[in-house]
Amino acid sequence: MSAGGLFSGVSLPWMSHLTVANLTLNLGLGLPEQSVLQPAWDYLLQHHQAELRSPLFPVVISVSTYLLLVTLYTLLDLLAPSWPALNSYKIHPDRPVTWDNIWTTLYLTAYNHLVYIFPAAVGQWLWRPPIPLPRDAPTLMSFLLGILGCMVVFDFQFYLWHLLHHRVPWLYRTFHAMHHQYLQPFSLVTQYVSAWELISSGFWTTVDPLLLQCHCLTAWGFMVFTICVSTEDHCGYDFPWSLHRLVPFGLWGGPPKHDAHHRMPGTNFAPFFSHWDWLGGTNMVPTPSKEKYVEEGLKGRKDKGA
Repeated sequence: MSAGGLFSGVSLPWMSHLTVANLTLNLGLGLPEQSVLQPAWDYLLQHHQAELRSPLFPVVISVSTYLLLVTLYTLLDLLAPSWPALNSYKIHPDRPVTWDNIWTTLYLTAYNHLVYIFPAAVGQWLWRPPIPLPRDAPTLMSFLLGILGCMVVFDFQFYLWHLLHHRVPWLYRTFHAMHHQYLQPFSLVTQYVSAWELISSGFWTTVDPLLLQCHCLTAWGFMVFTICVSTEDHCGYDFPWSLHRLVPFGLWGGPPKHDAHHRMPGTNFAPFFSHWDWLGGTNMVPTPSKEKYVEEGLKGRKDKGA
């Protein structure tokens, strides 16, 4: 979520020196001190340090990433009805995305960013000092493990948040029901959410790398990764290269499971992995044999996308 940039102007230990994770990995695994990421980091520091230090930078990369992805997926949505090969990958090939769907979701996205995200970003830019940047890049191992660690922590946090906002009727009606107005999601539904939901997910996206003392490059990588995953989950396509097809043993959620969640809101709450849904009894793998059960659950529910 692009709200991830709202809380990024805090100066903490990872911003000024190598992290404990970096040192541990270097000593314990015998990794060289010179990271393979160092040349790229040196280039960024030399040519774009002012931009990187700006409190606006995390907002810019998160918003830019989201707009790029939804533009791509929306283009596919508009092409799919006249392109059978592409349409065959849609989870609901008989339900094309309309211009009305696009404008409705785009309006709320723009409203949330103009009313909440942009003023908060400008406030950070005016009142917070530039962010100090470490001279050393993270090792490739600590970069990847840092993102993985943040994923595990965020997965647990959002599973509980999501479950709570479904099980407590007031929370669902007040903050989360808006997101479920679309029973068959498409990419722009990703941020068709209340301001509270947008800020909550953005808060954890920003705080988790701080809790794990990740390098700022790792924090930005995690931020971009979460936007990519959340947009893919809502895209409405089941491509052969989708992450849930690449991660073995059914450990990853993916678009089919999240699509099932929009149709059967008591299932598949976790944003990344499947283990919390397995443990909580909320895991559901969509199969043709379950479609009749799903359709029964949809009776009486109105789809805003219809």
